[in-house]
Amino acid sequence: MGELYALIRDKRGATRAELGKLTGLSRTAVTARVRELTARGLVVEDAQAPSSGGRPATLLRFNAAAGVVLTAAVGGSRTRLAVCDLAGDVLGAADIDREPGFGPEDLMPDVVACLQDLLVGSRHRGEQVFGIGLSLPGTVDQKRGSSVDTPVLSGWDGVPLFPYFRELTSAPVILGNDANVIALAEWRAGAGRGFGDLLVLKASTGLGAGIISGGMLQRGAQRAAGEFGHNKTAAAADRPCRCGDVGCLETVAAGWALVQELRDEGRTVHNLREVVALAHTGDALARRLIRDSGRYVGEVLAGAVNLLNPEALVVGGDICGAYDIFVAGLRETLYGNATTLATKNLQILPAYLGDRSGSMGSAMMVLDNVLGPAAVDALVTTP
Repeated sequence: MGELYALIRDKRGATRAELGKLTGLSRTAVTARVRELTARGLVVEDAQAPSSGGRPATLLRFNAAAGVVLTAAVGGSRTRLAVCDLAGDVLGAADIDREPGFGPEDLMPDVVACLQDLLVGSRHRGEQVFGIGLSLPGTVDQKRGSSVDTPVLSGWDGVPLFPYFRELTSAPVILGNDANVIALAEWRAGAGRGFGDLLVLKASTGLGAGIISGGMLQRGAQRAAGEFGHNKTAAAADRPCRCGDVGCLETVAAGWALVQELRDEGRTVHNLREVVALAHTGDALARRLIRDSGRYVGEVLAGAVNLLNPEALVVGGDICGAYDIFVAGLRETLYGNATTLATKNLQILPAYLGDRSGSMGSAMMVLDNVLGPAAVDALVTTP
């Protein structure tokens, strides 16, 4: 049952005959499974496939309007909230802008209240909530429902976050890393679509990367894959990092470091978005810092390009507002330090989905869990 539904979701439309050929199931077996899926509202029969003659075949479609997914993408300076359909498309969104340093006890009640407002204020109020996708910067522990190593969010490590949502819905909460959910969205619906080996860089308050290798999102043994912002680099020398160490890439290339340097020079900026805006006014220091950030990131990413040999590198996060400035620096050191073979056909692309990527990726993360083959099998066999 679940595999059949997955085929309909992936193809976004198929006839019974096509499903029979793809699965090897008899027409009777396909019909029985489709009947169950349509009864649950997961599949609809609302169109007819072209026919070369005779009676047109009914087209079975994935019903993206069967319910909603709620998402919360928590960042160092901004939290983006959304209501998404079952295709991961954003139906409504809102932001909470906060100075860095707010703990979960301050932010999470506002997150839940804002999600409630998004539901109540939309036409999706009475629809089934299939799940909540929560993303955080740094390493996360899905079982405990908490962050494990998040220098960007001081005071969050080890704090259970799932209980905050229990008055809102009993639907499952799926927790993920922010760069990974952005990678998931860009890979499936954005600039990385069609690539089986992909690096997706998130450059915002902190630095992180999502890794698609062999057509699969790679999280690593401790779910810490892609945390390259704390690699050591000579350019950082003995600079202290928020992680407690010294010499990390983030101290010269992350948004928080650029903000601090500009503040030290008398500029009034609070986050990387404001640094980008300042650069677009022609501020020479802001432009130099963004380009230098690209240089430092490119130098460190060269090793990852040699190791993983991706087809494309997608640049996302708030730095995308100054993509040309940042990538000019990144290209300089990436191509200068990576092997000729690894970079021969490498494409460097701007993220396509913009501010929607965190919400869409968080929704996709949830849907992979609650509407995956095993989950659908369990759903349709539940009385």
